[in-house]
Amino acid sequence: MYKGRFAPSPTGPLHFGSLVAALASYLDARAAGGEWIVRMEDVDTPRSAPNADINILQTLEAFGFQWSAPVVYQGQRTEMYRAALERLKKHGVAYACSCSRREAGAGIYPGTCREGAQNAERPLAWRIRTDGLTAAFEDRVFGHYRQHLARDVGDFVVLRSDGLFAYQLAVVVDDAAQRITDVVRGADLLDSTPRQLYLQHLLQLPRPRYLHVPVVTNEAGEKLSKQTFAPTLNARDRIGELRAALRFLGQPDQEGATPSAVLQAATIAWNPQAIPRRVSATRE
Repeated sequence: MYKGRFAPSPTGPLHFGSLVAALASYLDARAAGGEWIVRMEDVDTPRSAPNADINILQTLEAFGFQWSAPVVYQGQRTEMYRAALERLKKHGVAYACSCSRREAGAGIYPGTCREGAQNAERPLAWRIRTDGLTAAFEDRVFGHYRQHLARDVGDFVVLRSDGLFAYQLAVVVDDAAQRITDVVRGADLLDSTPRQLYLQHLLQLPRPRYLHVPVVTNEAGEKLSKQTFAPTLNARDRIGELRAALRFLGQPDQEGATPSAVLQAATIAWNPQAIPRRVSATRE
């Protein structure tokens, strides 16, 4: 049975880009007769804003979204991530790294600590060996996508030196634990998917299907976010916001007296093949 999810980070209120991602994942799940859940990706606790999770859930409800199970918080699942890391260590694919950000460099990690942490007195991060591997998958919008992990990404972090688990490991563990069959999210995460596929392989976890939708950007070409001062959703025009999100996704415009009515009509008309094959676009 299809099971999808919307996984916002509680760093602030939802904006139009968040609505596009939520809408795509919701419609894809409901059109397939499946379940749709919400997961708060608060693993990066310093970035989480007070009460942002409550605001997000209230906004989703106001826009007509209904989820199929209680909301899960990544911050409450660290023992699961720790157990996964221990398995990776046991298999010899994870190693400790004492490099600072400056030493690690802005590009591909040079492998300084591959044969042992250079300064064990520092707080240690943990990285995954990539060893020239290539990962590939079929995205439902972008088609065949291939990445040479060592050349394009390098040995990547799964546990940061500040003790926080990295997104790549947390999302893989959570998707498997929640039995997610389909991941629908923004195309800014397209190049993260091969790392997640590799972790799924190492941990012997099932691989979901993937569908990446265009990311909404501002006029400067920046992804809408708290950091780029994205305006919050207009709660006074919920139907208008939903209709704009549908048009952004290449879907037929829908009318309705309530947000729930718009979602119901959009579910019936949902056509993933109509989603524009582009990484990003501005709102019309």
